[in-house]
Amino acid sequence: SMGNLIKVLTRDIDNNGGNFFLDFENAQPSQSETEVWEKVNQVLMEARVILDDLQAYRGAGEEIRQAIQSPGVEGVQEKAWSAVVPLVAKLKTFYEFSQKLESSLQCLLDVLTSSSSTPTQHLEQKQALARQFAHILHFTLRFDELKMTNPAIQNDFSYYRRTISRMRINNLSANAGNEVNNELANRMSLFYASATPMLKTLSDATSKFVSDNPDLPIENTTDCLSTMASVCKVMLETEYRSRFASEETVLFCLRVMVGVIILYDHVHPAGAFVKTSNIDMKGCIRVLKEQPPSSVEGLLNALRYTTKHLNDETTSKQIKNMLQPN
Repeated sequence: SMGNLIKVLTRDIDNNGGNFFLDFENAQPSQSETEVWEKVNQVLMEARVILDDLQAYRGAGEEIRQAIQSPGVEGVQEKAWSAVVPLVAKLKTFYEFSQKLESSLQCLLDVLTSSSSTPTQHLEQKQALARQFAHILHFTLRFDELKMTNPAIQNDFSYYRRTISRMRINNLSANAGNEVNNELANRMSLFYASATPMLKTLSDATSKFVSDNPDLPIENTTDCLSTMASVCKVMLETEYRSRFASEETVLFCLRVMVGVIILYDHVHPAGAFVKTSNIDMKGCIRVLKEQPPSSVEGLLNALRYTTKHLNDETTSKQIKNMLQPN
């Protein structure tokens, strides 16, 4: 845990000597934050369960292999089917959760980007909501890291779809466990086809938030994101880091930093990688590269494959080289 409040020197975005605390650990909601906080808190509680379920997701690889090898053997087919049905029910829950996450993100953006204060003031005065925003990003990157390293997910789902369509052709009632209708199955397929499905959901949601609020200056959103990225980077690369009681906190900060960079890159017209970007990308990538490779490979991949502007001509060769897979 993060040892009470950590003072963070953000880049002086609002020219008000940007020293402020971002308490990712203990910030409690004030009266005005409570309503949004409670709503988002429900979703964050479910997020923990989702991560546990995804971490425990083993897949039906063996049963499916047997079924494909012995197409005529009824018992083997049934065994594979009954192994896959409950797994698909889980995948459906994960997918439906992505939509709850999307609406939580939009609730938080509403509050954290309103024109009543500067981005730094928002983050400083609404620490509890900033902390929830951080937790959403942390969940998102953790989910995607686990999904990326679990090929069973797409394997199970495509077996399920093949079997369902075979049942349709043979007019067998596929009702057993067919709570996923065709339209939902198509949406789930698109979701799981993405290397980082939750990040894609959040990036799309953030872009949609910006286009749905044309009267809100886009800087309100991008400055909120870049301030958060700076806060994380500074916490990771300065003496503050030695105050982190646990390695988990370091990972938490790293995931939040990468998450906001990706959202910024999708929302800012020029993206996160241009020289004029409010995010010190070289510094952020350097911080990532200083960690044990096993703990950041997923995060580097997220920057490589989920950002929008990395391969633009405006991105310096140096940044492109830093992100080359080894």
